Amino acid sequence: MKQEIRTRFAPSPTGPLHLGGARTAIFNWLFAKKMGGAFILRIEDTDAERSDVRFERDIMENLRWLRIFWDEGPILETELLKSEPIRSEIFESEPQSRGPHGRKPQSRGQVEGKPKTKNYIGNFGPYRQTERTERYAYFMDTLFEKDLAYYCFCSKEELEMRRQEMLLGGEAPRYSGKCRDIRIKEARERKKRGESCIIRFKVPEKKVTFKDIIRGDISFNSALVGDIAIAKDERMPLYNFSVVVDDFEMQISHVIRGEEHLPNTPKQILIQQALKMPMPAYAHLPLILAPDKSKMSKRVGLFNIADYREQGYLPEAVLNFLVLLGWHPEDNQEMFAADGLVEKFSLERIQKAGAIFNAQKFDWINGEYIRKLNNAALLEYLRPLIEKREWLKDDAFHLKVIAIEKERIKRLSDFLEMAGFFYQLPEYGSKMLQWKNTPADETAANLRLTVEELEKVSETEFIKGRLERILVPLAEETGRGELYWPLRVSLSGKEASPGPFEIMEILGKEESTRRIRIALEKL
Repeated sequence: MKQEIRTRFAPSPTGPLHLGGARTAIFNWLFAKKMGGAFILRIEDTDAERSDVRFERDIMENLRWLRIFWDEGPILETELLKSEPIRSEIFESEPQSRGPHGRKPQSRGQVEGKPKTKNYIGNFGPYRQTERTERYAYFMDTLFEKDLAYYCFCSKEELEMRRQEMLLGGEAPRYSGKCRDIRIKEARERKKRGESCIIRFKVPEKKVTFKDIIRGDISFNSALVGDIAIAKDERMPLYNFSVVVDDFEMQISHVIRGEEHLPNTPKQILIQQALKMPMPAYAHLPLILAPDKSKMSKRVGLFNIADYREQGYLPEAVLNFLVLLGWHPEDNQEMFAADGLVEKFSLERIQKAGAIFNAQKFDWINGEYIRKLNNAALLEYLRPLIEKREWLKDDAFHLKVIAIEKERIKRLSDFLEMAGFFYQLPEYGSKMLQWKNTPADETAANLRLTVEELEKVSETEFIKGRLERILVPLAEETGRGELYWPLRVSLSGKEASPGPFEIMEILGKEESTRRIRIALEKL
């Protein structure tokens, strides 16, 4: 029977959704869609001190903004209001045996619970780790029952001292195994008396080999690892243990994640083997690197998806750019519709080497997507920015401005800088009005001639073609730069802007002549 393809994106809500996380989600989503499988969102929120519901909300909202929709996973708080109270998945029949602590074992995908509002979609939930503590406790019991886990009472200071000793001796730091042989009864008595402890997994000394879809065959010597910490207690698992349980119970077929997780993979495989769980396929994505090939970080610039969203990057452009960070199709195409991207995607075409972040290319891709929009659609993207500035509410005027500025915009936020003068004339100095070494009095004279000619044109005829017929002959007499430069600056208050005829047609006669008179006052 052919295995169903099931991928997952499993972020920790300890910060906003960043570029690397978004790219991981995109690759998992693309592979699942390409293979006709399911894409699962799982929230790994066991770090109680750093996890925050606002970061969880940020992750979910920005995935949806990117049009990355999960087939199974948590439901946003706002959607819970629409949900009906239902029963969580519970036992259909009484299990035949119990774990060593008397807990009932459950079949894969079932979660113990009381009737409550279902806060997720899918048959393998809950999808937040803090709601899965019974499952971790059950599998932890299994390890204790097999004598594959033990309580460790070593203090942080003792562990650090031993670590430094190993480093000085040229050894890879690992746990010494000091508490490995403490009997379980004695350990539980010490724990009951209040002694601080964690739970460690007994790592067997062996060679761990697996095939990475991107990197090929990879081998690790587990003797260099030592017995790893897997939980603070039975209900507070650490990453390497909880992820194994969750991937098993959610029937994840492919684990696609960043290469920083590569050292965790052999540890997780050993836990899988100890619990007789099947091993999923692995694919470790290359790091995203800064232009100087250092690891990408906030110091390079924007880092979180929300930042790019605020700066005016379109979701289609962000998805398009991120998928090219480490992957490319056979024909080296660079612009994709979502359906076309799914069709072309394959894990085999992901590179091993780090992917260089190119801000200029990002801006170019975003600009291309902006230019693909019709003006009315672009106005809807721009409307929140326009309304925030409290500019006039005239869609017809907005559309005229968009038509003239659209080709120059790389980000939506560029519109505010490039087109703001249409709505409000900025302050500028008189020197800006002078073309090269043209004297101020000559500049003023040329502007006076211009405004006199413009006054002769009716408001209905105040269009580009009519204005050119009037002013081009005048410019031939005075000099093009001498006439057009001060005219354009007086209309825009900027050194760089569209041409004066295009600006005047949008502003209209009254506003155009008013601005020229303001310029004359400056001179």
